[in-house]
Amino acid sequence: MFEKKKKSYTVNEIKRKIENYCVYQDRCHKEVEQKIRDFQLIPEARELILLSLMKDDFLNEERFSKSYARGKFRIKSWGKPRIVRELKFRDISAYNIKTALKEIDEESYLETIYRITEKRNEVISEPNIYKRKKKLIDFLMRKGFETDLIYKTVNEVVS
Repeated sequence: MFEKKKKSYTVNEIKRKIENYCVYQDRCHKEVEQKIRDFQLIPEARELILLSLMKDDFLNEERFSKSYARGKFRIKSWGKPRIVRELKFRDISAYNIKTALKEIDEESYLETIYRITEKRNEVISEPNIYKRKKKLIDFLMRKGFETDLIYKTVNEVVS
């Protein structure tokens, strides 16, 4: 019935829009490429914009992976395996993933797992100790912590 007309942009306008998209928040290549694809450009223009973004440091995968790992650990209390899985999903290289994990301090990592385990343990109203442990383990698995660390922590917190 009514067709929505797509606004057409010049390559420079699209480049500016993508730069603003990258400035607002660190982005990975996959997100930026998807955003560029939404504009339906020819491959040469796409490559030109991507190269320009990398040259002007709007797009930096190492910076993205570091800030992503720090943010997900500090704000959402994710474990390292979950962060690695999410970075792999975004097609981040193994080198950048390894670099990103160095951003997480080992001492604060252990403090975090103990803190969220104790906090969750207080919330669970299960009187059966085995079911309580199972619920805690499931919660920590969803958060993405290492299995051996989860069992060690749960056994120390719930006794």
